[in-house]
Amino acid sequence: MNGSVAGGGGFSEEIINLTRRSSGLGFNIVGGTDQQYISNDSSIYVSRIKKDGAAYLDGRLQEGDKILSVNGRDLKDLRHKDAVELFRNAGCDVTLKIQRRLQPQNGPVGHRGDGESGGLPLAAVLVPGLALAAAAVWILLRVGGSREENGKGDHSVHI
Repeated sequence: MNGSVAGGGGFSEEIINLTRRSSGLGFNIVGGTDQQYISNDSSIYVSRIKKDGAAYLDGRLQEGDKILSVNGRDLKDLRHKDAVELFRNAGCDVTLKIQRRLQPQNGPVGHRGDGESGGLPLAAVLVPGLALAAAAVWILLRVGGSREENGKGDHSVHI
């Protein structure tokens, strides 16, 4: 595996190495201090993985992942356009440090098989996902459904 998993508190962190293809790294990002994707959170998030792009072919980066750093450079407190520039100037071999919410692994949520409930309630898993989806729809509707592929509208920029 070309990454490491660490972290606690319901999140994991992973290092992902990607090689830029002619079409880029193959994903879109949202967020930044000037375009918060999640209220009171100026982090940079993966909003879309492009089919057949470098990230898609690698298979580890997922929509909704928070990108903590690019080639060791922390993305905290960056404006959206500065994050985009950092990605575009990152070179051919790019190292991402990402954070992802942990999902329950074994059996049905809320049942451990020993007569006691365990794990997260289903709502704790679904509500954040639905909130992200609702936020994405809100952003698309807010900008009239236009796309910003390289500067034209949806606050999501192809990297």
